[in-house]
Amino acid sequence: MSNENALLSLLVEKIQNDTLVLPSLPEIALRVRKMAEDPNVNLNQMADIISHDPAMSARMMKIANSAFLGRTVHVNSLHQAVTRIGLRYIKNIVTAMAVEQLFVSHSSLIKELMGKVWHDTLEVAAVALAAMQLYNSNLKVSPVNFDTMTLAGLIHNIGALPILTEAEKHLDQFGDKDFITHCITDLAGGIGGSILRKWEFPEELVEVAEQWNTSLAHGDKVNYLDFIRIATIQKGLAKDKTEVRVALKPYADRGLINGIDFYRSPEFVAIYQDMKQLFV
Repeated sequence: MSNENALLSLLVEKIQNDTLVLPSLPEIALRVRKMAEDPNVNLNQMADIISHDPAMSARMMKIANSAFLGRTVHVNSLHQAVTRIGLRYIKNIVTAMAVEQLFVSHSSLIKELMGKVWHDTLEVAAVALAAMQLYNSNLKVSPVNFDTMTLAGLIHNIGALPILTEAEKHLDQFGDKDFITHCITDLAGGIGGSILRKWEFPEELVEVAEQWNTSLAHGDKVNYLDFIRIATIQKGLAKDKTEVRVALKPYADRGLINGIDFYRSPEFVAIYQDMKQLFV
């Protein structure tokens, strides 16, 4: 049995036996999500929880001051930032920004691969958010929103994480970039769905993790999966290597993007660059 097949077999066996170790949400995300479910929570309490994580506090300030929220007056405190983002959206935003904390390794090879996965994840999130904003600009009411799209973008390939973690345990056998990458392509979707169910995420996000890299037919209803697929196609990350212009045409036909060259427009480029800055 080749090393690649051995790793695939090991992962499949652990998935079937429910013994594959799945990551837990970072503590800050767990605390914020739990607090957000409390009908009596207030903005001061939420800001206090977030303040215990300096990196998260800085991210919230950056998002609150972003052009995406459409405000020209800058906020100067975490409380103001939480107020601007709002309790309705803070849960998903904090969770999304906390996901990066899970990508930690002591192996130079796995660290490199995790870095590649995370870089691609940020690119997908930025494209999806920019495409969504242009789509929403023509609507009074939209089926997709900023906070959930941010979360969808940053967790769509979360299933890669246990694969990389498992490979790190057996580097003498599985220390090859190409077949680890192949395993991620083949198995990350199903594993990602399992992780998000463990985290009790809504089905629309489970669907994103499980289906973004499949060729399942497009539905008529606009959803987060649509924009994640648009982004992965545009970035050349989709498993299906259909020519980009051909692959994007169904989304242009449905009016989700303004043509198959949507990513060349000055409006898109400007928003895309703004979105990338949110994740720096």
